[in-house]
Order: sequence, then structure tokens, then C-alpha cells
Amino acid sequence: MERDYITRNRNAWNEWAADFVPPGEREWGSDDPVWGLWRVPEATLHVLPDDIKGLDAVELGCGTAYVSAWLAKRGARPVGVDLSPNQLATARRLQGEHGIEFPLHEGNAEGLPFPDASFDLAISEYGASIWADPYLWIPEAARVLRSGGRLIFLVNGTLTHLTSNDNGDASTETLQQDYFGMHRLEWPDWPSVEFHIGYGDMIRLLRKTGFEVEDLIELQPPEDAKPFMDDRAMVSLEWSRRWPCEEIWKASKRS
Repeated sequence: MERDYITRNRNAWNEWAADFVPPGEREWGSDDPVWGLWRVPEATLHVLPDDIKGLDAVELGCGTAYVSAWLAKRGARPVGVDLSPNQLATARRLQGEHGIEFPLHEGNAEGLPFPDASFDLAISEYGASIWADPYLWIPEAARVLRSGGRLIFLVNGTLTHLTSNDNGDASTETLQQDYFGMHRLEWPDWPSVEFHIGYGDMIRLLRKTGFEVEDLIELQPPEDAKPFMDDRAMVSLEWSRRWPCEEIWKASKRS
């Protein structure tokens, strides 16, 4: 039987998919990757490996698949996976418009339809990284990565969660939520289910599943940053300039 949060998240993203068409179109049309809520440039963060030409890559929770498009433009061989058919429909349309083809699979990152050791890079920006259970999707990422393969994923900052009030508004300046025991997160009147675990739990999980942590990038947007979507900025620019509203984990699979 399908886990309840997978069904809920699929339904939510099928409903939200239309809202993400304009930013998806914008990012497909760009050759310069930007990351997160405030579109911080790749040139500032150095998220991607220096040379990804020829790498087999999988985007976990690809949505409109603009990250996969960026990888393809740099010579990688991406594959996208997402649980929302409406999001994938946008991705397929944009593939045709831009003449960039790569496989797209409907599914979830907790049970990938690929053999062991299929990829050199697994990446997730607000995909499986927050909408799937890390205790299930991270072991799956480890399974499909080759020895020495890299895992890169972007999530909401831990402080974003801890300062969120009970309505999920992450704009306070005081601790509102418990740190210990963080895992499954649900907010009143919000249809989806998110996941986030603490720093120690994440490090232990990555090491247990065969990874070495290479970096933890805490994002600080520039003063003139513009949001990914005007009506979906969880926190203000002023807040994000003071505290990290997002984190990018980088790890490599041990030989």
C-alpha cells in the first residue's frame, strides 16, 4: 500500500503544478544555474562538480526538470523522476520547446526503478530532499550511485523550521518548534507532508548509508536577490540575509 504522504504530496503537486510553469519556463531558458528561494547564482555557491560532462545523473523529485536541463546543457546525461504527472507534463513540453531530451519517470525517490550503481550524480533541489522520508530516499540514492558518486541536495534551513510558528510561517525571530525529534512535518490547513531531520541525525544517516559529507553550504542571498516566486517566499529577504533559510548538503559515496 502506498504511504499516505506520497499520495498527499502527489495530489498537492498536481494542484500546484500550474503555479510552477512560469518559473520553470524561466529557468529552462537560462544557461546559468541559480539555487533556492532567492536564486543564488552557481558562480557564488559552486554547487555542481567542476566537470559534469559525460556523467550519468538522476534528479530526485525533478518537478519541471530545469535542474536536469542545466545538467544536460553541461554535457551530463540526466534522468528525471517525479511523482506528479502534471509537473512531468510541463517538463516534457519544455523538452520539446528547447530541443533537450532526457528520460522522465513518474515515481518517487523512495523506490527508484533503476539498477544498482547506475549513476555518478544524484541531485535534488526541493524535491525528494523535503517531500520524501530521508530514511528511505537517501539509502535509495546510495544504492543507485556508483562508487565515488556524489549526492547533492537542497533543503529548507533548520532555523527556518525552528522559527516557524504553528501555521508554518517561517518569519519569526524566536524559536517556535522543538529541535529534537524533527522528522515528519505537517502544518494546519496545508495539504502536503514535509520531512526534515537535525544535523546530527543527517550526518549519521549519510555515514550509515555509505557517504562522506563533503560540504554543508548555508545560503545567504545577495542584497538585491529576487525570489523564485513572488508569492512563495517563505521568509523575507531581510530574514534570509541574517540567518540561513536554506542548506545544501554535498556528499560522496565511499569506495
